[in-house]
Amino acid sequence: MTELIQAIGRLCDALSTLSALPPRLSVDLTLSDHIDPIEWLDAQPLFPKFYWQSRDGAEETVALGQVRTFSNPYSAELVLEDGQRIWGGRSFDGRTERNQRCLQSFFFLPQIELSRVGETWYLSLNTGDDIGKARAALNKLSDSTSTLARPQCDILDAEHSPSYPQWSSMLEKALAEIDSTDLQKVVLARKTSLTLDRHISAAQLLKASREQNSANFHFLLALDEKHSFVGSTPERLFNRQGQALLTEALAGTIGRGKTAQDDKALAQWLLNDPKNIYENRLVVEDIESRLLPSSIALTVEGSPHLVQLRKVQHLKRDIEAELHNDVSSSDLLDMLQPTAAIAGLPRDNAVKFITENEPFARGWYSGAVGFLGRERSEFCVAIRSALVMNDTLHLFAGAGIVPGSEPETEWKELDRKMSTLMSLLSPVLDPLPFEKKRSMLPMSNAIDMEKKAG
Repeated sequence: MTELIQAIGRLCDALSTLSALPPRLSVDLTLSDHIDPIEWLDAQPLFPKFYWQSRDGAEETVALGQVRTFSNPYSAELVLEDGQRIWGGRSFDGRTERNQRCLQSFFFLPQIELSRVGETWYLSLNTGDDIGKARAALNKLSDSTSTLARPQCDILDAEHSPSYPQWSSMLEKALAEIDSTDLQKVVLARKTSLTLDRHISAAQLLKASREQNSANFHFLLALDEKHSFVGSTPERLFNRQGQALLTEALAGTIGRGKTAQDDKALAQWLLNDPKNIYENRLVVEDIESRLLPSSIALTVEGSPHLVQLRKVQHLKRDIEAELHNDVSSSDLLDMLQPTAAIAGLPRDNAVKFITENEPFARGWYSGAVGFLGRERSEFCVAIRSALVMNDTLHLFAGAGIVPGSEPETEWKELDRKMSTLMSLLSPVLDPLPFEKKRSMLPMSNAIDMEKKAG
């Protein structure tokens, strides 16, 4: 009998023997090295499902089933008990006129949590007011896991929205508006939809990403078997511990070099490039203006430092604040989302431009996902993300447009960002015929291929 099965049994026993049922029961356990939490999540029958790993790797949680769901974070915060976390997030444009199908917010108090803090694992049950339902949830659990290999599939088709010509026109329109109105920056995004020759699971993609993309938040939200939103994002929206707040300005991007010397040269260029420094400064100023009225003290890192990831490197400035006592985590979501790093500045002008000009609805992409707790809450920005729907994978990426932005340069930046997840797909069959292969590559790569061929 595994430790996990024993832990499930201990929670079942507690339900039967306690005279007064607390809102939360928790037992610690030693999780076998043979049980990967993502593989365990994938094998369990309870929905919704949520996976979270903190950026520093110190915390990891699988949340399953629902005691209650909430359509906004304010009502969720009101019911929190000590030790409980409510998981979920806010979409970018859900329940707006252009995107009625996507929820504006989805939060849930899970029935089951398998969580790690440091090296210690816990299995927890949020009991709710229905003991029978709580016992039924425990009885559905097993120590079974799915065997999740790296995703292997062939890409049958790829569609960019916008296409490269549409992207160029949209960017030129944005620059004209920046030149003639109060708009200072707008973040424009692309959706690339890949049709695959077979089904891949979101858990497969997430496990591969967790192994390859270190120094990221890793998350998965699945409301049912057919739709999952997954991502590995470097960007924190906020971490709130009591009244102490950590947030950041992550803006300004360049790729990684092929050699150590190239990489160092690209890093130095980024640290000294006026356009990228300006883009980062706009994000800092926006966050400062939103936090100052609610802060006793606010500290901003003096100059950007470099964050190096597997495919890209970014400029980042850390921001710390001491909040007034009456500021809730829900208030922080309202204040900070969407940031200038994923929408633009001023916020309302940028969102209006995005809504009127991007040819797709963003949904959960560039929203916020994470957890609410009494003493601590943390959310990341849902970039470097994908929507997994059977044999279709929708990838998303955005680029900040400011004076000096050029269509081809920004398109290549989208390619680099999407490669965080797209590069995890391993081909199965022989390479596709040249014309088919060319038609589905990002514009910059397709041009290079044509040159080599002809």
